[in-house]
Amino acid sequence: MTPSPDARPERWLASLALVIIALISLGNVVTRYITGGSLAFTEELSVFLLVVLTFAGAAVALRRNGHIRIGMLERALPVGAHRVLILFQGLCGVAVLGLIAWFGAKLAWQEYRWETLSPGLGLPQWWYIVWLPLLAAVMLVRQLQQTRDRLRGGLDDES
Repeated sequence: MTPSPDARPERWLASLALVIIALISLGNVVTRYITGGSLAFTEELSVFLLVVLTFAGAAVALRRNGHIRIGMLERALPVGAHRVLILFQGLCGVAVLGLIAWFGAKLAWQEYRWETLSPGLGLPQWWYIVWLPLLAAVMLVRQLQQTRDRLRGGLDDES
């Protein structure tokens, strides 16, 4: 059995985000237990890190061919049509991720220009938003890698 392709930077980023979320949540629970109040910044930071965790984890799943797919049609098609379907799936993924990256970058730029501050911590809002187009671009690269590997027969849909 060949090892699955790796996405080490995304795995590290997702792991780091998860650890920080756990520590923030634990600190908030302890603070709430001791003082009866909670830390104001925890929700804002946790939601931001959850978005990072989601996109980084999705990039890892793309690289490892781990996203849910109904393969019955793919397995029933002849080789030529199967390759066309894989290419169509890859192009659809690239189109969606490209739109997310494009419009996410436009939104981050607007937030930068407008100097919008986050409600909880008062940090520039673009600090949070810029991760959306960056991680969508990473996912786009992983989508291209996955499509290439599937077209070459390097990834098995049954695993």
